[in-house]
Amino acid sequence: MDASLELAHDVLMKYCDWGPGRSLITVVDDDESIRESLPDLLGEFGFAARMFASAEEYLASDCVGEARCLILDIVMPGMSGTDLQRELKIRRQEIPIIFITAHRDEVVRQRVLDQGAVECLFKPFSDTALLEAIQASLRARRDIQ
Repeated sequence: MDASLELAHDVLMKYCDWGPGRSLITVVDDDESIRESLPDLLGEFGFAARMFASAEEYLASDCVGEARCLILDIVMPGMSGTDLQRELKIRRQEIPIIFITAHRDEVVRQRVLDQGAVECLFKPFSDTALLEAIQASLRARRDIQ
């Protein structure tokens, strides 16, 4: 790798807070308690994490194409989680999505799964359920590539 590419790689790795051997998981949720608690849990699972308060903030970031999995709230002000899912498809950004929601609605859950989400977890969810969903999303990611 030439020096300029190596420098760009090093800056990106530092900016996005993940390193070699650690898969990046991005989380988009307007709930501050989720954004505060998930980084530690994901770190315990061995992943790097990057948190975003809105879909718009996530789309403006440099990490859209870098994440191995996206954990995404369904109901948010502005662009909803399902709107972001649709926008990522338009942009041809194929990333496994795990939806999380406080609204227990089986119809919405089935709709997001039908649209390609790996899982849809109702808040509060267990650590085990989240880890199983992430593992399924990483398997799905391998199938995409």
